[in-house]
Amino acid sequence: MPKCSIRGNLVPRWAHGWVPIVVLPMMVMTLFPSNWPRWCLMWTLAFAIYVGCKWLTWRRTFAPRSPVWKHIGYLLAWPGMDAATFLNTPSNTVLNTCSYFEWLFALAKLASGILLIWGLAPMVAQHYVYLAGWIGMVGIVMTLHFGLFHLLSCWWRSIQVDAQPLMNWPLKSRNISEFWGCRWNTAFRDLTHRFIFKPLATYVNTKLAILGCFLVSGLIHELVISVPARGGYGGPTLFFLLQGGAILFTRSSIARKIGLRSGWLGWTFALFSLLLPLFFLFHPPFVIEVIVPLMKVAGAIR
Repeated sequence: MPKCSIRGNLVPRWAHGWVPIVVLPMMVMTLFPSNWPRWCLMWTLAFAIYVGCKWLTWRRTFAPRSPVWKHIGYLLAWPGMDAATFLNTPSNTVLNTCSYFEWLFALAKLASGILLIWGLAPMVAQHYVYLAGWIGMVGIVMTLHFGLFHLLSCWWRSIQVDAQPLMNWPLKSRNISEFWGCRWNTAFRDLTHRFIFKPLATYVNTKLAILGCFLVSGLIHELVISVPARGGYGGPTLFFLLQGGAILFTRSSIARKIGLRSGWLGWTFALFSLLLPLFFLFHPPFVIEVIVPLMKVAGAIR
């Protein structure tokens, strides 16, 4: 019997675990009150997608010897998507726990995000509201992904659960492929690699499978960014397709001859590949209609 099987044949094998990730966002889109703030729709959709992804990874992971508390912890207190590593860490495994420096570094990132949102953004908003919105977005990422999630990683590792930081020094990326493959938000990378890239790669070549992953990423971000903003449609999808194209280009013979796979040229190409089209991902309707009102509610902008 397959590890992820369900008793009976009511659900096709390929569909096991996928129902929440499809149904929950549809329920949000159907039931969400039209007069509620757009930022509230953004967070609700993001949470619905996150819950669906979390269930999918847990439902499709075989971990019969993992204690109940670890299953609960994975579902409720860890944002990563590598259920196999989290749940199946042997009890006698000795992990490298966080040093005092790493704890302080995670706290510093959390504090820097808070300062960006409630310190710098209010000063900038007096004259440049749009720029203040961008500062607020950076602050949110620093507070959650770089700060809070890193602190959670430190705590889990302190009790010998293998939960590595989701942000693995992105600025150290030697090329654009390394950035997306193992340094930026590894939770999403684990999810797409397991449930999109590997299945696609059995039917199409690797290049198309890579583009397929970035297409799905773009569509998910459309749902969380463009739909609440009611504008900017197509921008997030274009951004992620450009990222996939940049990865494929760096793997070409021309890029190899130029030296875009490593060194300062690889790092520079990755930086420009990310920054130049970033406007398409976080387009003006999203910044103005979603982020700025959110920051006003949070007391960061008057």
